[in-house]
Amino acid sequence: MIVGSLTVTIPPPWNHRRLRPTPPLIKCESGGVPLTKQGHRFLSSLASTAAAEDPTTANRLIKKFVASSPKSIALNALSHLLSPRNSHPHLSALAFPLYTRISEASWYNWNPKLVAELIPLLDLQGKHDESAALISQAVSKLESRERDLVQFYCNLIESCSKHESKQGFSEAYGFLSELVRNSSSVYVKRQGYKSMVSSLCEMGQPDEAENVVEDMRKNGVKPSLFEFRFVLYGYGKIGCFEDMERMVNKMEMEGFEVDTICSNMVISSFGAFNALSKMVPWLQKMKAFGIPFSVRTYNSVLNSCPMIMSLVQGSGSFPVSLAELVKVLDEDEALLVKELVESSSVLDEAMEWKDVELKLDLHGMHLGSAYVIMLLWIEEMKHRFKVNECVVPAQITIVCGSGKHSSVRGESPVKTLIKAMMVRTKSPMKIDRKNIGCFIAKGQVVKNWLSQLEENL
Repeated sequence: MIVGSLTVTIPPPWNHRRLRPTPPLIKCESGGVPLTKQGHRFLSSLASTAAAEDPTTANRLIKKFVASSPKSIALNALSHLLSPRNSHPHLSALAFPLYTRISEASWYNWNPKLVAELIPLLDLQGKHDESAALISQAVSKLESRERDLVQFYCNLIESCSKHESKQGFSEAYGFLSELVRNSSSVYVKRQGYKSMVSSLCEMGQPDEAENVVEDMRKNGVKPSLFEFRFVLYGYGKIGCFEDMERMVNKMEMEGFEVDTICSNMVISSFGAFNALSKMVPWLQKMKAFGIPFSVRTYNSVLNSCPMIMSLVQGSGSFPVSLAELVKVLDEDEALLVKELVESSSVLDEAMEWKDVELKLDLHGMHLGSAYVIMLLWIEEMKHRFKVNECVVPAQITIVCGSGKHSSVRGESPVKTLIKAMMVRTKSPMKIDRKNIGCFIAKGQVVKNWLSQLEENL
């Protein structure tokens, strides 16, 4: 547009060409796929009516939802229903009608992974003809592309194992093993064996998974660290500790190092069966071989300690020093805490020290871990501040999160625990007004508090 002697460019209107922002997700308390707000309203409307028992009502609501929803929101709702841990399990029967309606939408592109997730649900619902039709359709589309076909079968067998669909798993396993046996492609064989091993372990059959590992050798495919990890953890999850440790030894004989991930699997397995006394030698082995602890090591160990969990989940009457904590624990838990705190690797990783700010990040830590790390941090800070050369940071920040990733959104158990610890110890650290997931204070003020705390204790 020309106005006088000036040329004015009028910007185009805000229209459909603009990218829409990603819709916020609502965390699923059962651990399933997080939902968009629109998807949550849709499933709630289905649940609050007779739609689950009335196909006509259900189809009307599904048709309206798909017609009025963007692609991402419709697929998100479907993925939630297909998840083994969805928050609306009584609506799982509506996953197939929803998929059918979505598949008719103009924007839908056929997705074999989505189909593989739907099939075991149909098997569990007794809809074997429908599941067989979907498998047949997938095979006809993918049979000329062997890599895509093996990926479909891998997704299918993994989905069947997660849904614990025994019949579906047996059929999918047969399809996949036949493809692997007849293929000359190393890629197809490796991908197939990988899924067969992991899915057998998921189904509680680590002995069969171990046999598959031996079949790999016979067919010229060298087993990788992935297969060994799954088999050892598969034995651990069902309490076969001798077989689990045998697999660890076998793995080492094959030239694979026992790392933090393998060690955490072993420790987690012991914890699941309350075998606390078996954890101590493993923690000692990790230290002896220079295997670093991780946040997951702390989580696996401390989640298995009933006395510690009772303290942090109780009324707030917990010890506020490591020395006090060890005194009130039984022998097994006290030994575990001592082994954990003798290594500072997790604390060092969680703490960032600069002149302008010292930051302790508790993200990823469960309640027991956050509690012990905080006690260890207090001891470490006392020690460091005693050194004359120590430069006191201008600000000290403890990051514990605001509950965005908690089972109940907006309620952070770790934040609640840290706040209780601050009150108990009369700490000057307060919740940051700009970031409610943090506690902050001036460095010199914290140093003075820690000095006074040591005198009182």
